[in-house]
Amino acid sequence: MKVFLFSTFLFTAAAWAQSAAPQTAPPAKPPVLSPDSVVATFGNGQKLTVGELKNFISAMPQQMQQSALRDRKGFVQQFALMHRLAEMAEQAKLDQSSPTKESLAFSRLYILMNAQIHEAMNGFQASSADMDAYYKKNQDRFSQVKVKAIYISFSAADPSKETGTDGEKHRTEAEAQTKIEKLHTQIAAGADFVKLVKENSEDQTSAAKDGDFGTIRRTDNLPDAIRNTIFALKTGETSWPVKQPHGFYLFHADEVSAQPISEVQEQILNELKQAQFNEWMEAIKKNLNLKYENETFFAGGAESATASK
Repeated sequence: MKVFLFSTFLFTAAAWAQSAAPQTAPPAKPPVLSPDSVVATFGNGQKLTVGELKNFISAMPQQMQQSALRDRKGFVQQFALMHRLAEMAEQAKLDQSSPTKESLAFSRLYILMNAQIHEAMNGFQASSADMDAYYKKNQDRFSQVKVKAIYISFSAADPSKETGTDGEKHRTEAEAQTKIEKLHTQIAAGADFVKLVKENSEDQTSAAKDGDFGTIRRTDNLPDAIRNTIFALKTGETSWPVKQPHGFYLFHADEVSAQPISEVQEQILNELKQAQFNEWMEAIKKNLNLKYENETFFAGGAESATASK
C-alpha cells in the first residue's frame, strides 16, 4: 500500500507544486529537530514525524522536494490528503480491482527491481591494480591530442550574390578546396604551420592563438570526421583537408599523449563496475529457467496478446 500512496501522492502533489507561485530563491533549511519530533497529526490522531517526512520527501522528484521545503504546511496538507484518499480507496477495495490492482503490481515490481539493481551496483568495486591494468590495456581510448588548425570557409549559398564583411565575394566550395589543398602542399613541403595560420585561417578564435584548437580527447563532443582525423595523427603530422558544412580544416598535431590516470579514474571505475554489472545480469538471465510454452501467442504479435482481454 505504500506504493499506492506514493504514486497517488505524485499525481496530486505535481498539481500542487505547479500551482505554487514561482520561486527563484532556494528554500530555507528546516530547523534541526529530532527524527521523532511530531510535526503534525491528522485523521484519527495519526502522527507525522520529522523522520517520516524527510524520508518521504527524499523519494520525491527534485522539483517537488524544493516545493515541499518552500511550502511545508501546504505539503503536509497534501500528505494528509493523500492518506485520506488512499484510505477511502482501500475501503472501496479499489486496490483489488482493475486497473488499480495491476498498476500496484507493476509499480511494486518496478520499484523492487530498481532497488535491487541499485544495491548490486553499490556492491561492485575495483581495486587500484584493476584500474591500472584497465588503463594500460585501453590507453588508446584515453589518448589526447594538442591541435592547431587552419580553417578556410566557403558559402553554402550562391557566392555570386553574397559578399563578406570585407566587401569581397564569398568563395565557392571548389575555391575553398583549392586553397586548402595548396596550403596542405606548402606544409608538406616544410612551410611553417603557424605562419600559414596567421596569413590564411578564418577561424578567428584559434587564429588569435596561433591556430591553437585546444587539447582534444576522444570523449569531446566533435563531429566524427574531425575526431577520426585528429586521432589518426601522430605528433608533428598535418591532416588532409576535412570538409565541414561551411568550410575546410587542416589539423596539425602538436603533441599526442595520454590523459593521466588520475584524470580518468572515475571513468575507469564506472566502466569496470558496469562490466561487473553486465556479467551479474547475464548470470541472472541464464538462471531464469524461462520456457516459452505457447508459440501461437508469441507469433500473433500485439493483437494476439490483447485478444483475451
